[in-house]
Amino acid sequence: MIHEYVVSGNIDNRIMERAAAILKTGGIVALPTDTSWIIACSFASSAGIKKLRRLSGTRNERFFTLLCTNISHAGEFCSLDNTRFRFIKRLIPGPFVFILKTLLGAERALGLKRSELGIRIPNHPIPHALIRTLGQPLYSITAKRTLGNDGDYETDAEALFIPEEDLFEGGWELEVLQGVDCILDPGEDLERLFSTILDLSGDEVLLVRQGAGDSLT
Repeated sequence: MIHEYVVSGNIDNRIMERAAAILKTGGIVALPTDTSWIIACSFASSAGIKKLRRLSGTRNERFFTLLCTNISHAGEFCSLDNTRFRFIKRLIPGPFVFILKTLLGAERALGLKRSELGIRIPNHPIPHALIRTLGQPLYSITAKRTLGNDGDYETDAEALFIPEEDLFEGGWELEVLQGVDCILDPGEDLERLFSTILDLSGDEVLLVRQGAGDSLT
């Protein structure tokens, strides 16, 4: 496992290039967001997606999220009408996951067994820098101490509302996770926060989980 220290306000492009190279060859990278730590692979790497699925252990990919840099980028993979576009635009970048109908091409690329996909545009410079360097969005899961045991949850609700103690704070803590190839560490602890999940796949906005960010209820 490679542990890279990254200054969020002055990101070294060489570090991003090394991390992108790992992702292109099917590797897994842990990195911070504006909520908690995530573990991600390249959207374009079938080997990386398979490895991320094994690491997760979950049978439900509702808990996987596609990280993009902007809303136009997200529109390449999901169906966005003007109403949904305007709704999302006022909340990004930020701690929100938007569940949208998946375009057929993205569904096939990811081998999804469902027609929805969670989209996230975080307010943190490191994931944005990595996505730009890679040239592809990231497919991600939340970094949790119980990774590999998610299948033990009896319901989706239990998997969504796990204890905050299951999240990580410092980057060094993620070194216990087997299968992670690289950690991009800003050297600062993150708060143990969950993102807010909003389901926009239907006619109304449904609050799936209230997390960080302004309350929408």
